[in-house]
Parts: sequence; structure tokens; C-alpha cells
Amino acid sequence: MCGIAGVVFFEAPQEAPSAIASRMLQALRHRGPDGQGVWHSAPGSRGPAVALAHARLAIIDLSDAGRQPMTRGDLAVTYNGEIYNYRSLRAGLEARGRTFRTQSDTEVLLAAVEEWGLDAVSRLEGMFAAGLWDAAANRLILLRDRLGIKPLYYAEGDGFIAFASEVRALIASGLVAPALDQASLWHYLGYQTAPTPATLLKDIRMLEPGHTLVVGHNARATPRRYWDLLERSAGQPDVSVSGARDRVGQLLHDAVTSHLVSDVPVGVFLSSGIDSGALVSSLRSAGAEPRTFTIALTDATYDESALARQVASHFGTEHTELHLTESRLLEMLPDVLDAVDHPSGDGVNTFVVSKLVREHGVKVALSGLGGDEVFGGYPSFRRLTRVLPATQQWGRSPAGVRRLAAGVVRAVGGGSVTASKAAAVMEGDGSLAAVWPVTRQLFSTRERRRLLAPAWHLPEDAADSYEPMLSDAYARTPDAHLWSRVSYAESRAYMHDVLLRDTDQMSMAHGLEVRVPLLDHRLVEFVAALPDRLKWDGDRPKPLLVDSLRLPLPSGIARRPKRGFALPFAQWMRGALRPFCEVQLGPSGLEGRELFRPGEVAKLWRGFLDGAPGLTWSRLWTLVALNSWMDKHHVTGGRP
Repeated sequence: MCGIAGVVFFEAPQEAPSAIASRMLQALRHRGPDGQGVWHSAPGSRGPAVALAHARLAIIDLSDAGRQPMTRGDLAVTYNGEIYNYRSLRAGLEARGRTFRTQSDTEVLLAAVEEWGLDAVSRLEGMFAAGLWDAAANRLILLRDRLGIKPLYYAEGDGFIAFASEVRALIASGLVAPALDQASLWHYLGYQTAPTPATLLKDIRMLEPGHTLVVGHNARATPRRYWDLLERSAGQPDVSVSGARDRVGQLLHDAVTSHLVSDVPVGVFLSSGIDSGALVSSLRSAGAEPRTFTIALTDATYDESALARQVASHFGTEHTELHLTESRLLEMLPDVLDAVDHPSGDGVNTFVVSKLVREHGVKVALSGLGGDEVFGGYPSFRRLTRVLPATQQWGRSPAGVRRLAAGVVRAVGGGSVTASKAAAVMEGDGSLAAVWPVTRQLFSTRERRRLLAPAWHLPEDAADSYEPMLSDAYARTPDAHLWSRVSYAESRAYMHDVLLRDTDQMSMAHGLEVRVPLLDHRLVEFVAALPDRLKWDGDRPKPLLVDSLRLPLPSGIARRPKRGFALPFAQWMRGALRPFCEVQLGPSGLEGRELFRPGEVAKLWRGFLDGAPGLTWSRLWTLVALNSWMDKHHVTGGRP
């Protein structure tokens, strides 16, 4: 697990690529406290000018032999992540005559590309982002894992392409101007993120999950998809309930066991929920003795440490409670905001638990992230099952009728969030691709138009990015089950663009590697291919996951409704955090940027302080995070 960066000039550079890569590396030092390195092509040599940089967090092969960037023959690589099946890949490559000088998975990646070319990526099991320079073909190859667990950003310009693990490194390169993107601001307010491949900056893009990108001289970078969740779920396995449980149990066992590959200690983020409990159950059934960590809060309304302690006691783990007070969070706040590489309305909780776990000497932690998306833990799965037939029928009504009915709902609803979302659904065509995004919207389309200055509006007929993305995916897989389609939406949009991005940037701020066994692609593929009837029983949460465990969860945990780990942010923002928030949102902050209509941000803040319905803390914190990020990275964004 590391930070990576690189730059390739296909035309004569104005500055030495090694100097540029060194600046990018400096911006990524927090990701790799165990060593940094830069490799570059020979000055004056024929062909493109290339530099690769690497900040190392040593997890596998802790010796100097595992340092990066690493070269092998005509290939050079800077790589971030873990390839969990690297030992079996190595054995297969050795049988084909390949030899090795290190014990690292990095060298296995290089040898695999030597042997199989781009097809090697489909043989990798794990989380990874890599940049490889192929000197024989004068081309740059970028690789990203199937679910997008590890980030990879890139920017193209006249005669160059640059890439990095974080946006801040591309800004540090000096090749990219940090200018706010108009469409991405619109989407950020809607979904607390910029939908991939876009970012909040005009000239920086994110390589999509399950994609590769190859670029050579005079060839524009063209991403290519090598894996897609819905396409891989087309097998429709004909299995019984017991057969599905047994297979999920085996796949979960295999995933958890493979994710223990490490030359340093591994811990587990333990909450009071099913997903992290399932990880601990699987670890114990595999014979492992995990260390578990839980945040304990002084506010009993939010504190779940007693339930987590029950799970730890049930499975006999070495358990540690990490106590967090309001005053300690306030002390952390500057560091929290410094860690934000691409803003969202989330991530503070991940920063806190990562910091406290790292302080206890743990370098790798397992997280239950992905369980809700894979096994249907969100309310959206059941809700859409109920309402979608009606919305699809209603969507066949004339557009004028739909708009009129939506207007009535808004008027009767008095501006409530529920009425606003219901009206948005009524205006659409009723398809899942149109309905699902509404369930995830932070600010509705109408709210965004009222909030943003007119110059920052999108055209009236502009669709949110998620709707065409989902429409395309569903058109390619017409036989996919409903829950699999919802799973795709939750995984590809909210999980990827918010949760995984936040988890990476907030954990790597402390040099902590977070692994997500529930996103093992073999497990995800199998569950996505199952019919809906095997994934829920109309009563219990995530029954397929719960019943697949070889060591059962405590009954109180197994039947506990979904509740995410949360901090008492609303009361903190109305209390000790209030002065800070008011600076970020006021005339010297967001209000003065000319992005918003005069007085609209202040109106939102007053409504939040007064407890106005629908004005949740996350809506305001999304704006606070945006302004703080723009300040830190000197993002320009007045009138477009």
C-alpha cells in the first residue's frame, strides 16, 4: 500500500520529469512513510521522457528489495495496493520459466505483464492501482482494480500525461491548474461527490473501476473496461438456498483468509453491525486471532461500544476501545480537513478510527465496507422493490401530467425533503436508472438551481451523470435481477465515489492500509448472479450473509437493523464547531466565492441552527468541506 505518481512527456518537456515527479512525491509522503523513490528515463535518450515516483508503506517483503519504482526488463512500475494471489501467480510464472529476485507482489505484477500483456490484469485478485512504463512499446499503461478500491487520477495536456494516487499530487506537479469544474460542482451538491470519471477539477479525471488505460505517442488516452459487475453476474446460477449459503460461506472464508496476507500485524474495525461481525466470525472460523478496535463515544445516543464489546467477547478477540471526546475531535479537525484530497460530506469518522488504530501500532486493518452494497443492507433495496412497479407504470403517463402532479406534491409537501424526492421521481420516466439517483440526492435539482448563482447552472435538460451511466449499464444487461441492478448502482456510485474514496484518503493520511474482504470480486460476482429470493426473506437484514457464517453472530447483532457508525456532528456543529463552520460558510468563505446566490448559504445555515426539517448536518458539512478544500488547494472558482 503506497502512494504513486508519474509523468510521461511525448514531446520535449520544459522541465525535467524527475523534478516534476519529485514534487508529486512530496505531496504523497503521508501515504508512504517507509521510503520514497523516483525512477526516470535516461536524460537525452531517444523516446519519451518518463518519471515514476513511489511513497512506500511496507506491507509485503519489508526488505529493500521491495522498494519501488521497480524495473524488470523493458518495464518500470509504480504500484499501490495488494495482489492477494501473488504467490500462486508467481508459482505459475515460475513454471513458465520466469525467475524472481524479490518476495514482493510488485515483481509478480511486472512478470505477469511481461508474460500476458494487458490480459494480466484479469488474473489479479486484490486491490490495486498501477502505472507501468513499457519502454519497448513507448507506452504508458494504467491499471485499476475491479471495484475501484484503490484510486488513480490522471491529467492530459499538450504532449504529456500525468497520474497519481491523489488529486493533490497532480496539482503539485504544476502541470494542472486547480480550476473548479462547473458540471462537477452541480453534481457535488447533488451527491456529495463528482461522479467518476469526473472530479471537481476541470483537467483531472479518475480512471473508472475495472478499467485500464494505454497511451503512446500521438495517441489520446482511451480507457478500456475489462470487468463489469452486471456483466459478470450474467451466469444466473441455479442453486438452492442451502447451496447459496454454503457457497457464500466458502467464498467469504477464502476472501478473509487471502486478505490476511501480510508481513505486519492486521486489525479489524469492529462496529455493532453485521458486516464487521461477519468478518470477525470468518476470521475466527479460519483460526485467526484478530485484534478488534471500536470507537467509544461519551454520548450514549451514538455510542455502540457496548454492542461491539459483546461481539468481541462472543468471538474471543483481543479488543481495544478507542475513546473519542468532542474536545479531541476539535483538536483533530485541522488534520481531518488537511487529509481531504477530494471533498465529500463523509469521511471524518474514518479519519478518526484510522488515526486511533494506527496509534496502537496497527498498519493494516480490515473493514466491513461493501456488505450493504453486496448483500442488500440499505433501505433502498426493499424500498425500490416495492415502489418500482408503480413508478414504471406512472412513467408511461404524458410528461405534462407528470410535471403537473409533481408540482402539486411539492406544494402540498411544503418543501420537505420527502416531498421533493417524491416529486422528482414523479417527473421522471419511472425507470430504476432515473429513480435510484433521487434516493441518493443531498440537494434536489430545484434546490441546486435556487442555491447556485445562475452562471453555475446546468442547462434545463441536463441529466445527472448517474442516470445515463445506469441506463447504459442496464441496457447492456437486460436479464440482471432487480437487486443486482440496485447493488450495481450503490456499488458503482455511492460506494465507489464516496465511501471508497473517503476510506482511502482518510486512512492513508495515517499510513494505514484498509482492506475490504467483502469486496472480493469472486464473492461479489457470485452474490450478484443470485436471484433476489435468495438474498432476503422479507424480515431479517442480510440473511444470506448471516446464514452463511460458520460461527454465528450473537442473535441481537444478527437481527439488528442497519445503522451506520455516526458521530454526533449535528450537536457539535451547533456547539463547539459553530465558529469554525460560520467562517467557512460566511462572507470570507463560501458566501464570498460568487458560486452561490447572495444570502442562500446563510439561509441554509440559519435553518440548520433552528432545526428546520430536512436540513441535516451532512448537507451543511458538505459545503464546509468544499470551501476548506478550495482554500487549501487554491482552487479557483468565481464566475465560470
